Amino acid sequence: MTHAIVSREEWLEARKALLARERDMTHRLDELRAERRKLPWVRIEKPYVFTGPEGKCTLGDLFGSRSQLAVYHFMLAPGSDHICPGCSYTADHVDAARQHFEQADLAFAAVSRAPIGRIGEVKTRMGWTFPWVSSGDSDFNYDFGVSFTAEDRAAGCAIYNYGTVIENSEDMHGVSIFVKDEDGGIFHSYSTYQRGTELLMGAFNWLDMAPRGRNETGGTMSWVRLHDEY
Repeated sequence: MTHAIVSREEWLEARKALLARERDMTHRLDELRAERRKLPWVRIEKPYVFTGPEGKCTLGDLFGSRSQLAVYHFMLAPGSDHICPGCSYTADHVDAARQHFEQADLAFAAVSRAPIGRIGEVKTRMGWTFPWVSSGDSDFNYDFGVSFTAEDRAAGCAIYNYGTVIENSEDMHGVSIFVKDEDGGIFHSYSTYQRGTELLMGAFNWLDMAPRGRNETGGTMSWVRLHDEY
């Protein structure tokens, strides 16, 4: 890695030029976020039921006392002994962040198809405390575009991220946002997948400020491991 070595004055001139672009990008991101918040909603009609550590619970239960809910679709399939490093990398950020966003009326829950016993094993190993429930055999993961039947994959109609055809993976990752009104009605307001979840990966933001960036010399997220495997 080689860089030009310049005087402080020359560096300051280059830095100010970049700052102008950064400010423009910040303002455009503000506009994009405002558009996201204005998306129309879809009423949730299905009575989704999950299994948590204390038994059955509904989608409404996951809100607790809050009117907004963020669901992280964690890739943990029934019968799998694999823990997704990418999902775990994202999940490592959650407990610290939710100390704050829960005070701003946003609840959080992770959802996977794996049995709750397996989920509990992973939580214990990784030291996470956020709510994490099993969707089991319900339609939830399929309805929100993160799980795909063998039949759909074989037929070429397993669609992920609004257009990508999935051929092999049973489960993918994503985030879905829900809102509950004063009458208890629940609505789906937003979902994002693939690189759309990067905004939740705070460690990337630190790396993005450094000269080597994400240092992915072996491919995307090539150095990422479960945090107890570094």
